[in-house]
Amino acid sequence: MRVLISRLRRDDAGASIVEFALLAPAIIGMMLGVLQVGTAMQNYNALRNVSADVERYAMVQYATGNELTNSQLRNFAIASAESTPYLLRSSSIAASVTDAATQRVTGVTEKTLTMNYQILGLFDAVGLRGPYITYTRPLFLATPS
Repeated sequence: MRVLISRLRRDDAGASIVEFALLAPAIIGMMLGVLQVGTAMQNYNALRNVSADVERYAMVQYATGNELTNSQLRNFAIASAESTPYLLRSSSIAASVTDAATQRVTGVTEKTLTMNYQILGLFDAVGLRGPYITYTRPLFLATPS
């Protein structure tokens, strides 16, 4: 019996399997976390770019004398977010456009665009939804004089 115990003590053939079994969950968890943060950053950048597209669209429309309603700007923002190159999920995006309470620049209409998006979670299948990200941007729209 002593010989068997001493031989098992010196045998380290299964040590790497045990070490992998202990470290694998931590490594896989970190990799999934990095993937989730990368997805969130890509979606945040998409929201920023969509808001810039809305600003450009609204400025062109206002420059030609076509003043858009807040609802039209909101619809354009959502349609822009759902189309290429952004391809954000329509079920997870919300946008609102409101008139600013105080106009900071004379002769310019100021509106505020707020967009909310729930990022795709890696664990949606088990009921863990991804977090929400919000982006707010002022829209300064000059009417032609």
